[in-house]
Amino acid sequence: MKIKVVDEFIALASLNSPSRREGRVAGYLVARLRELGVDATVDNSAARSGSDTGNLIARIPGSAAGPTILLCAHMDTVGPTEGMVPVVRDGVVYSNGETVLGADDKAGIAIILAALSGLKADAIPHGPIEILFTVQEEVGLFGAKYLQADLKADFGYILDGDGPVGNIINRAPSKVDLDFVLEGKAAHAGRPDTGINAIVAASSAIARLRTGRIDAETTSNVGVISGGKARNIVPDRADVAIEVRSTDLEKLEREVQAVLDAFNEAAAASGARLTVRRETSFETFTIPETHPVVTNAFRAARSLGIAPRLWTSGGGMDANVFNLRGLVCVGLGLGAADPHTPKEQIPVAQLEAGVMFIKALLMEAVAAA
Repeated sequence: MKIKVVDEFIALASLNSPSRREGRVAGYLVARLRELGVDATVDNSAARSGSDTGNLIARIPGSAAGPTILLCAHMDTVGPTEGMVPVVRDGVVYSNGETVLGADDKAGIAIILAALSGLKADAIPHGPIEILFTVQEEVGLFGAKYLQADLKADFGYILDGDGPVGNIINRAPSKVDLDFVLEGKAAHAGRPDTGINAIVAASSAIARLRTGRIDAETTSNVGVISGGKARNIVPDRADVAIEVRSTDLEKLEREVQAVLDAFNEAAAASGARLTVRRETSFETFTIPETHPVVTNAFRAARSLGIAPRLWTSGGGMDANVFNLRGLVCVGLGLGAADPHTPKEQIPVAQLEAGVMFIKALLMEAVAAA
């Protein structure tokens, strides 16, 4: 059985699987892999992650000598897609315009399945392969973090990257999440001097911040502000959610400290009580271009006439988790555009190129062994 990648992607994208509700897709994939002669297991991570399924793991013995390679994609989408049926127009796959398409990351899953079917149908020699489909990537890489499996791969490819097929994401940032709660004192709006306005205190702190693109390696974003009960009440609470990202740890810490200082000073000046929660969501990685995971990808791209390009991502991916644990991984561009929006799209040609690229990766690894 040889899987057609476009048909497979449309079938997958038609399955609703927002974060924590990936079970329907996991069940589909277990059955699909079985059709390819591959047994898959579901790990016990759901108890920790809160998803309705665990991560899906499958191992395929090699037919030739070569390194063990991990192929990974995530099953969740950034939002629900219930009832969405993808459409193909002029060689591009779109959603119905009301929800995300889910190419992030069902394109990655479809490409892996189609590549596996091609290996078998065409008797292409390959080394051992580990397949991993994770949960809850979109909300904090929790599937990868709570993975209950001992991966044996020498290196891996995460099919969840920026840009076209041929982009090799060898660098991604750390991200620190900062949640602030400012507690003031409620009062009648006609007697503001008897209260402490928590929203004003928060606004004072935010006004001191550098936000957006700080430099080539660092970003900062004020993502959520909430507070207040009515226009005629001095608000006694304000909640602010901020994140800072950087591939440079010194710059990251400097910017985080600047945010903390701004809120501490604003709270002290206003008399508001400040509570802070700081959490590192994921940690940066940089993979040198001389590492086999990169050189193998370069050879594969060039064998197909694709110009490979190293790329730095502004987002996190499961590769952040695996690199931290010592399993060297890079991301791969899939050619999708406008992710996380109803305009999300992916060209048919990029899906097909992705399949050829994965098969070439596996063949080149054997040839170089």
